[in-house]
Amino acid sequence: MSIYQEVTQVKKITKLRAFVSFWLRPTLPWLGISLFLGLFFFYPLVRILWLGLNPAALRTLDLASLLLALHSLFFTFYQAALSTILTLVLGLPAAFLFARYAFHGKSLLRVLTAIPFMLPTVVVAAGFNALLGPRGWVNLGLMDLFHLQSAPISIVGTLGVILLAHVFYNTTIVIRLVGNALSHLDPRLEQAARTLGADPPRVLNHLTLPLLRPSILAATVLVFIFDFTSFGVILLLGGPGFSTLEVEIYKQAMQIFNLPLAGLLSLIQLLCTLVFSILYSRIVRRSAVTSTPRAAGTNLHKARTFREKLFIAGMVLLLLALFLLPLISLPLRSLTRLEADRGQRGQVRYGITVDYYAELFINRNDSLFYVPPFEAIGNSLGYAALTVVLSLALGFPVASALARPGRIERLLDPFLMLPLGASAVTLGLGFIVTFNQPPLRLVTSPLLVPLAHTLIALPFVIRSLQPALASIPDRLRQAAASLGASPPRVWFTVDWPIVVRATLSAAVFAFTVSLGEFGATSLVVRPEYPTLPIAIARFLSQPGGMNYGQAMATATVLMVVCGIGILLIERLRLPGAGEF
Repeated sequence: MSIYQEVTQVKKITKLRAFVSFWLRPTLPWLGISLFLGLFFFYPLVRILWLGLNPAALRTLDLASLLLALHSLFFTFYQAALSTILTLVLGLPAAFLFARYAFHGKSLLRVLTAIPFMLPTVVVAAGFNALLGPRGWVNLGLMDLFHLQSAPISIVGTLGVILLAHVFYNTTIVIRLVGNALSHLDPRLEQAARTLGADPPRVLNHLTLPLLRPSILAATVLVFIFDFTSFGVILLLGGPGFSTLEVEIYKQAMQIFNLPLAGLLSLIQLLCTLVFSILYSRIVRRSAVTSTPRAAGTNLHKARTFREKLFIAGMVLLLLALFLLPLISLPLRSLTRLEADRGQRGQVRYGITVDYYAELFINRNDSLFYVPPFEAIGNSLGYAALTVVLSLALGFPVASALARPGRIERLLDPFLMLPLGASAVTLGLGFIVTFNQPPLRLVTSPLLVPLAHTLIALPFVIRSLQPALASIPDRLRQAAASLGASPPRVWFTVDWPIVVRATLSAAVFAFTVSLGEFGATSLVVRPEYPTLPIAIARFLSQPGGMNYGQAMATATVLMVVCGIGILLIERLRLPGAGEF
């Protein structure tokens, strides 16, 4: 070989190495998640878009279908706007409480307000049924007290219970986002304003609120998005008289089998959520408090005046009533039996029982079509375990790449959050439309459930792992490598001890999300392999005291498991890793 040929070969090898270093190596971590999102997220959404815009399908829609779509869209906006206003009415004073005052039990109350945000919708529906339903504690107490023959309060199945459940769910968003910004404001600004003669209302209107406006707007848009895409609350608590876009998509696809109208509604839903997500992203970019932020503890003080003590006591009692009563009512109702429903002289007689829990293991009628809740528990645990494996396998390489972001990482990072902005029901409908024919006929496979759960859990897993991986100093890896450690040994001796807590937190997050997911699961789950939320929804939709008791017992089991997961996430979360 001549010198010229050797030089040419060296140049080719050098160019190949440069190509691998510049393009292939940065893209390798994204290969798995890109294929996954492309096949199981973007492709189903494209099919939904085609289903909604297909001229042949649009010609099948009549005036009644279009009016139904407009009515669903109007009610979706209407209930979301009312829910958001009520959430702000409670959330803003609660944010002020946590950001400015130190009081006994504050940490416990803060955790209590965070629990509903992660609870499955079926558990919340069962909790409000146990508290305010026809067989709930409030009605039973009033019937016993006033010797009534029927439940005096009929709030389940009304707009009021929908709004109350949304406030229960989303108040923590306002507390966390606005409270975090308020707690880091420089207290010297308010002190200077009062020194110059400004009274408290003027300080609030001309100083505090303008500084908090981006955070309040961000919380408002985020709460509106969650209320706009609400599904389980409307379906289980609102009843047949109320239908949002999400609920109508479910009805048209699964009950009426009108896929063209379901596709059109899904298209409207996607466009709306896309607009809201873009608005939220623009607000978040300027939501940071830039006026010399201080540590949160510098703004805390104990109540000094009677008015402050009254404010703290009133807010604590209100928050306890809203967040604690539904959670306590559920397990208590699952252990209570109404003996013959009515006693003598119009009094309700109660009894302690574990029969509802015993029935979870029994197929009393030996029906081939009945799956005992115990088997549903096993199904949910299996789906959740597979979701954890898939989420960590896909999320770890991407989180590692985002820990040291380059040009490709900054370009692809926004696409990771897209599954959070998509409707779970729309996603489930996309799976049905896409995977119902060869070569990907997965619609009859139970694997479709963990795939849908992984899509929802992935953004949370990546955001949980990224801060921990970014906190690993490069000098530790370099020192271990200089001492002769191989790359795998460097990872196990340096990286793993640092990221183990974040990995456990991410795994628990994915496990909890999978256990409680209801929207997409209700469309893609096989009848013979139901999950816990599906079993609870079925029990709640059927008459009879035993079905109601089994719904309470099953929901209690799910609430306890999810509650343990939430507490683990709070303990394992890295300090300063974010409010959510």
